[in-house]
Amino acid sequence: MQGLEICRRYYEEFGLPMLESQFPELLPQIACGLFGSGSECFGYDDAVSRDHDLSPGFLLLLPDEDMVDRRTEFLLERAYAKLPKEYLGLRRDALAPVGGPRRGVVRAAEFFSEHAGTTNGIMSTDDWLRAPEQGLAEATNGAVFYDGSGLVTEVRARLACFPEDVRRKKLAGELLLMGQSGQYNYRRCLAHGETGAAQLAVCEFAQSAIHAIFLLNRRYRPYYKWAFRALRELPLLSAEADSLEFLLCTDNSPDMAEEKYYAIEDLASRVIGVLQDQGLTEAVCGDLEKHAYSVNDSISDNELRTRHILSAV
Repeated sequence: MQGLEICRRYYEEFGLPMLESQFPELLPQIACGLFGSGSECFGYDDAVSRDHDLSPGFLLLLPDEDMVDRRTEFLLERAYAKLPKEYLGLRRDALAPVGGPRRGVVRAAEFFSEHAGTTNGIMSTDDWLRAPEQGLAEATNGAVFYDGSGLVTEVRARLACFPEDVRRKKLAGELLLMGQSGQYNYRRCLAHGETGAAQLAVCEFAQSAIHAIFLLNRRYRPYYKWAFRALRELPLLSAEADSLEFLLCTDNSPDMAEEKYYAIEDLASRVIGVLQDQGLTEAVCGDLEKHAYSVNDSISDNELRTRHILSAV
């Protein structure tokens, strides 16, 4: 059983009864769930994950102090701390005095501000451009077990994906970097005898390709160590994970370099196909750079469109 389901059962067996018996008047104002940092919040935990940070528990999210005061927050923390320390083979981590960073009693506004840079999910274009993609993934992953007022669910819905113009700006930048690093500079580096630089070009191509594929799927890319796991679960272009692993994990000997270049071009072709399917580009060629500028030209917000094409990367 994975961590998210363990934590859901822990909440249902211990958390909810505690809230119903000791704090029934707060139920319309609070939310409980498991989302944020940690492989279990993405559903990626396994046997290796149990060596650190994986523990039974849940987030107990509170509204602002004008609705739930600090004394009540303290009482909730004490009640949470008294819940069973072990459950289904996992031991609950000790909490800091004001709750834990991944579990326990947390102000909802503080949680979303820490992860996404917003307390309520309402953001300007510049806010969206500054928001860390990993943080947005953590603010919207996992599950809400209970939401008395619906406010936490509402904030998560607002943060579910990038606004379309922001998505296109970010996508345009990643496409340009894919073209420069993979289609152009990889072979040039090898021609100069710079095999290390050639592999850096491959790495740049892979990073931008992964970001572009997540953007085409309207999903956030999680923390890098889970990027391939998440990539393989996407509806679109998930099979490209194997191509990207091949590019990253092979050498640049002459025979292999030619194969790698064809893999780069094949992946670029598949990305271009999805761009065309989504009506994002009017370019009709295999050059990712031309498609990048076409995507940028499709942005409706004039101010955002005229910013440097790499300004959102």
